[in-house]
Amino acid sequence: RHIENINIVGVTPIVAINHFLNDSELEIAEIVKFVNKLGTEAILCKHWAKGSEGTKDLANKVVEICSNSKKNLQFLYKDNDTLISKIKKIAKIIYRADDILIEDKVVNQLNQWQNSGFESFPICMAKTQYSFSSDPKLLGAPSGFKIPIKEVRLLSGAGFIVVVCGDIMTMPGLPKKPAAEEIFINPNGDIEGLF
Repeated sequence: RHIENINIVGVTPIVAINHFLNDSELEIAEIVKFVNKLGTEAILCKHWAKGSEGTKDLANKVVEICSNSKKNLQFLYKDNDTLISKIKKIAKIIYRADDILIEDKVVNQLNQWQNSGFESFPICMAKTQYSFSSDPKLLGAPSGFKIPIKEVRLLSGAGFIVVVCGDIMTMPGLPKKPAAEEIFINPNGDIEGLF
């Protein structure tokens, strides 16, 4: 579905395979085969083990695509579309939802912003990363669902509107003990605690 969505907006997709040491050659071959059937290419990235050196092939491919692509970026909506229309287009076209569920108070808030000079702001949808729906238990790329709009947030300084879908915690989304607390520079000047 991500590949389909990238194609919808007129950009050439490329798939980065996030390689780990215990990944088998068979697993990698299956991913490459699947992605090729969809008409795109998969690049093996070994940045976990090799740092930036492990992503050179990906970087070179991205440069090649950017330099040679005949495709043109097509935005999903126009700046002057209504805020509700923008939200619905994202929900229906990108997430494949049947519709959105939105309370009158949220519609009224959007209409107020629409009439106060924020109508051209882009939309940022905040929802679970586990599904194209807003339900983290509905895994993968389902269809035949509605996305509940719980609230909207105007970020006028940043210049966009956040639409909160379902039960989701927005930033900061760190665990109780972030991994960064274990990273340090030892007396020899080496970084420790990254892995």
